Amino acid sequence: MDLMRNLRLVLIYAFLFNGFYYWKHVSAANVTYDHRSLLIDGQRRVLISGSIHYPRSTPEMWPDIIQKAKDGGLDVIESYVFWNMHEPKQNEYYFEDRFDLVKFVKIVQQAGLLVHLRIGPYACAEWNYGGFPVWLHLIPGIHFRTDNEPFKNEMQRFTAKIVDMMKQEKLFASQGGPIILAQIENEYGNIDGPYGAAGKSYVKWAASMAVGLNTGVPWVMCQQADAPDPIINTCNGFYCDAFTPNSPNKPKMWTENWSGWFLSFGGRLPFRPTEDLAFSVARFFQRGGTFQNYYMYHGGTNFGRTTGGPFIATSYDYDAPIDEYGIVRQPKWGHLKELHKAIKLCEAALVNAESNYTSLGSGLEAHVYSPGSGTCAAFLANSNTQSDATVKFNGNSYHLPAWSVSILPDCKNVVFNTAKIGSQTTSVQMNPANLILAGSNSMKGTDSANAASWSWLHEQIGIGGSNTFSKPGLLEQINTTVDSSDYLWYTTSIQVDDNEPFLHNGTQPVLHVQSLGHALHVFINGEFAGRGAGSSSSSKIALQTPITLKSGKNNIDLLSITVGLQNYGSFFDTWGAGITGPVILQGFKDGEHDLSTQQWTYQIGLTGEQLGIYSGDTKASAQWVAGSDLPTKQPMIWYKTNFDAPSGNDPVALNLLGMGKGVAWVNGQSIGRYWPSYIASQSGCTDSCDYRGAYSSTKCQTNCGQPSQKLYHVPRSWIQPTGNVLVLFEELGGDPTQISFMTRSVGSLCAQVSETHLPPVDSWKSSATSGLEVNKPKAELQLHCPSSRHLIKSIKFASFGTSKGSCGSFTYGHCNTNSTMSIVEEACIGRESCSVEVSIEKFGDPCKGTVKNLAVEASCS
Repeated sequence: MDLMRNLRLVLIYAFLFNGFYYWKHVSAANVTYDHRSLLIDGQRRVLISGSIHYPRSTPEMWPDIIQKAKDGGLDVIESYVFWNMHEPKQNEYYFEDRFDLVKFVKIVQQAGLLVHLRIGPYACAEWNYGGFPVWLHLIPGIHFRTDNEPFKNEMQRFTAKIVDMMKQEKLFASQGGPIILAQIENEYGNIDGPYGAAGKSYVKWAASMAVGLNTGVPWVMCQQADAPDPIINTCNGFYCDAFTPNSPNKPKMWTENWSGWFLSFGGRLPFRPTEDLAFSVARFFQRGGTFQNYYMYHGGTNFGRTTGGPFIATSYDYDAPIDEYGIVRQPKWGHLKELHKAIKLCEAALVNAESNYTSLGSGLEAHVYSPGSGTCAAFLANSNTQSDATVKFNGNSYHLPAWSVSILPDCKNVVFNTAKIGSQTTSVQMNPANLILAGSNSMKGTDSANAASWSWLHEQIGIGGSNTFSKPGLLEQINTTVDSSDYLWYTTSIQVDDNEPFLHNGTQPVLHVQSLGHALHVFINGEFAGRGAGSSSSSKIALQTPITLKSGKNNIDLLSITVGLQNYGSFFDTWGAGITGPVILQGFKDGEHDLSTQQWTYQIGLTGEQLGIYSGDTKASAQWVAGSDLPTKQPMIWYKTNFDAPSGNDPVALNLLGMGKGVAWVNGQSIGRYWPSYIASQSGCTDSCDYRGAYSSTKCQTNCGQPSQKLYHVPRSWIQPTGNVLVLFEELGGDPTQISFMTRSVGSLCAQVSETHLPPVDSWKSSATSGLEVNKPKAELQLHCPSSRHLIKSIKFASFGTSKGSCGSFTYGHCNTNSTMSIVEEACIGRESCSVEVSIEKFGDPCKGTVKNLAVEASCS
């Protein structure tokens, strides 16, 4: 009877896992929660989620990315809603192209996945102004994120707008749609202290307002310990296993497990080891969690001027399981996929029992979930950072590597250990793209573009377009531009008498400029005279630069530049930008001259921006200059060229090494800010990072002494077969002949599996919850090409024995089975994926008494 009962359990949960979502699409679902988990139509669920932000990729990319998320074992897709992009002007809405929220949610639904919609409408997300539209700041009497009527009115209006859109499309689960959760506010509890009592009352109001919108699904507040009922408070962080909800009636939920970290201009490149990320997830479910979300599962790209910070880079790759370009990152994606399978095998036990904790020694513990009827799941953990351990559990011995969790879906057999990676690794390479540039008769591959293929024009220095006005004194930039452009000109003049000593004795006066940031260029009489820039740690600038003045009138033009508006912190909306002074000239015979209060003339944006020359429109073509005398290494120049699409279907990037700082457009679409001249620190990096021990955003970093970002994603859907237009605005001075297009592809697939390694989780499904004695399945090596368009074309290396090295550098050890290559080739060549049993029965025994491994490196077509 026990055998039949447990087989029925396995079949029931297989049905729920594989068929639940199709049924839900055509029937309304009742989503509630209890102390243990979310309940869908009364059924407790273990749910694994991943953040994919729709504006950080393109609609053409969405189906593939979402399918890869599903293939990776996700149940739920989580995304913010970005107010500033949907309502760029008050009461004027935009929901097209990358901002088509309804289309995104429907694609998730079509893939058979659920949605957590984080409406906010404050997002943070390293997004410009935290997702708030800047016009909001200009409403009289408004104060953000506090008990303030003007703000609450606007917040409620936009939140209701999004909820109504979803209701009209029947996208909430209560209507038969995929949205099972919604979020109001975001991480307010991290910064609410300075708001005092008004912050407390605001939280209660926000909760009541959200619930009153009658979505039919639960609402959450992340990082909000005082979230009032019925709002679920949730955890964000690198680890949330110790988190406890603020009510015994609420489930333990993790809305942001940071899969890596974001990149800043001037910063080193962060990454998070796969083993540590898996450890954090397993620990969370081990200690009672039932909903976990990766932030990010696909990070994507900060196109245009969407990045916040300031100084957040254009790439938002986040070391996520799916990289910026939409390619799965191995072994992270594959290892987590196996982890998700293992957790799902424990679902029946996890949601129907409370944890039974047992200490197995210092830093060693077991959590057992046993609801009865033979169902049992266990997690064995070793949280020590150095020492492996062998523990006794249920009468058996288990080896636990340091900083790892083993999962036993039947409380007996280990199907997964977080520190033992059995999934394949891949080497992703950037390949020079073969394309034709206008003005060139030859194919351009590794060669850079020649000067004749470019045209150019000089940006007007100082006031030269519309949007100009004069005021006494220095104006704060954000209030002045309303963030319609990164650029604001500050222009004034000074009269110099002929008898000033510096005109005759070879000395120079010194200009002092104080700015709130983020970058600044100085021009005197139309000539470049100095620059300054802040950093991600401090955006303020204190510039001192010697300048050359002449007798008579001298023009002083200061170009202030923002690099994404502040997105986080208490009262972040009041943190200004631009030149607020003082601006002082020193070196005159009568002392210093304070220019701060005199008359200044302002121009919002560049003249080229106002003319729209970044679009490549022919109406602006008369301004462009062509020829072989291309100006390089000069500031404030627009460059343009034409190109044909790189061949193939691989993702495309623009390598802007050789340029300074600016913005790039392809066919009028901004691919974002570039700044390859901003070099990361020479120190603080590591070639290898020990996954053991608590992770932080600065623990594992690479790219020291290199440009923080030199490659910029150009979506394929933005590129036509021929006649594409690339436009660059270069602020500092660069050489466009050095740039190149690249395509991104998987170079090699590699896997290395020991004959004693854990077998794939799939092979345990028939016995996962039975509690019966089973024959341990064989370990297998598995290889998968990145998509169905690719097949395994060659085996570069294959050894069953004692091989050494890693992907791309495998070498033979002291023993090897001679037939390994032929066996692997027969199993894999011409297939999208293949599996090879790792055993002496398969390969023979080239060295008895020695533990052997199968190591393979392959390439796909």
